[in-house]
Amino acid sequence: MQSGFSQKNTTNPIDISGKVLDISNNLPIRNATILIHELNISTLTDSLGEYHLHVNKKGMYLFEISASDFASTAENIQVNNDISRNFAISPSVLEQNAVIVTGVAAAISAKRNPQPTVSVSKKDLLRSTSTNIMQAIAENVPGVSILTTGPAIAKPFIRGLGYNRVLTINDGVRQEGQQWGDEHGIEIDDYSVQKVEVLKGPASLMYGSDALAGVINISSQLPAPEGTINANATSEYQTNNLLRGFYGNISGTKHGFSFNAYGSYKGAEDYRNKYDGRVFNSKFYNKNYGGMLGYQGNWGHSRLLLTNFDQHIGMVEGERDETTGQFIKDLPDGETAIATNSDFSKIKPEIPYQHVKHFKVTSDNQFKIGQGSLDAIIGWQRNQRQEFGDAAAFYTPDAYFDLKTLTYTFRYHLPSMGNWKTVVGTNGMQQNNKNRAEEVLIPDYNLFDIGGFAVTQYIKNKFTFTGGLRYDTRHVHGKEMSDPDDPSETKFHNLSKNFSNVSGSAGVSYEVSKSTVLKFNISRGFRAPNMAELASNGAHEGTLRYEIGNTNLKSEKSLQFDGGVEVNTEHISLNASLYYNHINDFIFYQRVQNAAGGDSTMVDENGGTINVYQFNQHDANLFGGEFTIDIHPHPLDWLHFENSFAYTRAKFTNAIDNSKNIPDIPAAHYVAQLKGNFLKEGKTIRNLYVGVTSDYTFAQNDAFTGFDTETKTGDYWLVNASVGADISHNGKTMFSIFLNGENLGNVAYQSHLSRLKYLATNNATGRMGVFGMGRNFSIKVNVPLTWNW
Repeated sequence: MQSGFSQKNTTNPIDISGKVLDISNNLPIRNATILIHELNISTLTDSLGEYHLHVNKKGMYLFEISASDFASTAENIQVNNDISRNFAISPSVLEQNAVIVTGVAAAISAKRNPQPTVSVSKKDLLRSTSTNIMQAIAENVPGVSILTTGPAIAKPFIRGLGYNRVLTINDGVRQEGQQWGDEHGIEIDDYSVQKVEVLKGPASLMYGSDALAGVINISSQLPAPEGTINANATSEYQTNNLLRGFYGNISGTKHGFSFNAYGSYKGAEDYRNKYDGRVFNSKFYNKNYGGMLGYQGNWGHSRLLLTNFDQHIGMVEGERDETTGQFIKDLPDGETAIATNSDFSKIKPEIPYQHVKHFKVTSDNQFKIGQGSLDAIIGWQRNQRQEFGDAAAFYTPDAYFDLKTLTYTFRYHLPSMGNWKTVVGTNGMQQNNKNRAEEVLIPDYNLFDIGGFAVTQYIKNKFTFTGGLRYDTRHVHGKEMSDPDDPSETKFHNLSKNFSNVSGSAGVSYEVSKSTVLKFNISRGFRAPNMAELASNGAHEGTLRYEIGNTNLKSEKSLQFDGGVEVNTEHISLNASLYYNHINDFIFYQRVQNAAGGDSTMVDENGGTINVYQFNQHDANLFGGEFTIDIHPHPLDWLHFENSFAYTRAKFTNAIDNSKNIPDIPAAHYVAQLKGNFLKEGKTIRNLYVGVTSDYTFAQNDAFTGFDTETKTGDYWLVNASVGADISHNGKTMFSIFLNGENLGNVAYQSHLSRLKYLATNNATGRMGVFGMGRNFSIKVNVPLTWNW
């Protein structure tokens, strides 16, 4: 790497130029991206691998250099005058040193970040076969699991913790829907996602409540490099459920002005497996569109972003004919009939189903103030969730949650002081939820919270330190509401609660050698109880429970210790992380006893009985870790043997109904993939890859058997295969193709975190619940286009 300096009048823009080279052969790399994170500006290299950038003030900046099929590199560079700087990057299929912006005071390379954070690229997502974004993330990040209700609904769990304990951020704004519901998914279109960062462990320091388990930071709209117009068209087809999807976007940046526009559509019929055949009402379809307008000037930048997500989801009930075991459907006259092939072979859901709309608009701004800068991010979103359960009133919702949320974040980046970077700020939200249908599970409520924090980062030579403190306060007000069935009765009493918490973290990383980094982090996080936990009162049909809130709940508080090691050599890339997490006042639900000591039950609307549960708290401990190793023996650099293992063990400090195990803890998971990469310099077919994957999920014998909440789950082994390549002409990629075969053995399996596991028993076979998707082949085609502007 070379550098040179020349004197310049600093009242004029400072010029930064150089080349990006392939470290293996010293050849220039075309269309490599050079991004300066603090300024949010980027450019591409030309056919000679050369680039040019301009900045308007001196400072220490983090440069990220990335290119397709190369490992990213990141470097902090002090810019005082004109600089000529060359960068050399390595061919790789693993992302070892991406830049991380989640949960830190300033952008930092993953190698230096003390907190366990994983980056997932757009290409990683394209190479995955999934039906939703959370499934795609779980396939790429050890330690992340999903609780599912069919193929369209997946809730993220990080190291065994989910629901409101995982904070999802989309384009700088926390995603606010009905996260408390088992059958409520995340309203983000997977086709639009450009990059994902997953922070594993308490992140309340930067984000406040709901980041107790970690953060999933999703970027959907990124500005194009200066002077370019980029376009993408993607299509997908899956054979099992006949899923078909389409996505297109166009973005551009010129003289500081930037824009982006995109749209997508996805639809799927009922999926199938060898035990259940086609699973009735597992169909869904969704559409999404969004856009961005922005400007970058000497004063900073401002962007206005918009997205509108619309989804229809069928809900699998698993009801079957008692004699034949075939799935049955509800009819408008109150009777039932056996579902036929025409019922399976369409994407429009049957009763029961959900219609979910999520609209969001964001104002993302950064203003230079002296030698520092101020981030100001304001977001407004509206989540409308309608649930339909009456075949005689197909378009009349039984339940209708209307949630409006205003979020705000203000961060001031203090001027750098030597090796220190510090940010102080405040963030929070104001929220209003209103019920607009007859079935009411939680009351109408208002919520307001605010938190202040200070976070600092010190980097010198091989040593990195990050740490900070935060204070939060939250006020929730649940409104008094009468019972819709009997207006003279009060269903929800007036509720007013306040929660205040202190959180913080401190972490260090140290480069023992050029190839080895040691990390340690300690974090304190918290989560205020949500309105369902505080005040629910109703039959939650999706979970087969009558749920009662507990107004005496306290905030959950966690203290986690996390240590890890990263090793990157010519032959091996290894990452190992261990953690221990103690949670005070962990919230869970337990069955309510009646006066005689038996189970308390209620009569549901169909005349059947449903068990009554109430939320409670108990201290808990969780521990485990993740281990990944990629063996790529030199000189066989085209060969990779990638392995990952994740394990979580979680226990209450004392037994609850004779069980110390915490509910919803994923089984241990081991994935091994043998992959070959070929034809990197091919003229027509380039970057060909072929892989075979062994995906083994261990038995989960540590189920929470208290109150018959869970049952043990057996192990299962899936075999997958993949192949893909770029099709090129005159050195440019015309399109990329990705072929996958999932569950090639057509294994019938049930995940421990699948809610379909607990559906009714099939009398014809004696098997309880519904099984996961069988053999599935998929094809994706991505067409990238780039023009100079």
